[in-house]
Amino acid sequence: MIKKLFIVMVVALLPLAASAQFEQDKFYVGTSLTGLDLNYSGQNKLNIGLQAQGGIFAADNLLLYVQGGWNHQGKTMKDDQVEVGAGGRYYILQNGIFLGVNCKYVHGAGGYNDVMPGVEVGYAFFLSRTVTIEPAIYYQQSFKDHSDFSKVGLRVGFGFYI
Repeated sequence: MIKKLFIVMVVALLPLAASAQFEQDKFYVGTSLTGLDLNYSGQNKLNIGLQAQGGIFAADNLLLYVQGGWNHQGKTMKDDQVEVGAGGRYYILQNGIFLGVNCKYVHGAGGYNDVMPGVEVGYAFFLSRTVTIEPAIYYQQSFKDHSDFSKVGLRVGFGFYI
């Protein structure tokens, strides 16, 4: 009986632990590891990359962040790209569902340059009080060439709420 009551109390308090992480002035650090940032575009077919984000909650449930990353596209190192950008997330529910918008500048070897605004929807699944796994579906619109460089993808990252 006591064990069941304890389990019910823990399950009931989980949303409170998650909501405390989305409060104003909390910090966020996130990363998508190589091999987990998978997407498809008409030009490159498959992409593998590394991305890092860091930000602060400007208000409850509103995260503002900067990001940087590296992508290996194609078969040779001349197809690699670096990216920098900024964005924001709004955590809709206290359980971790979020909507995001961002914009990044992408520079690739061989003279490729692009500005790519994007949107995402994802979920911050708490493994502990401060560590999350964050799957997200995203779309990045290319200003250079919509059909070849715009991206739809699935990203699985890790977040740290401090």
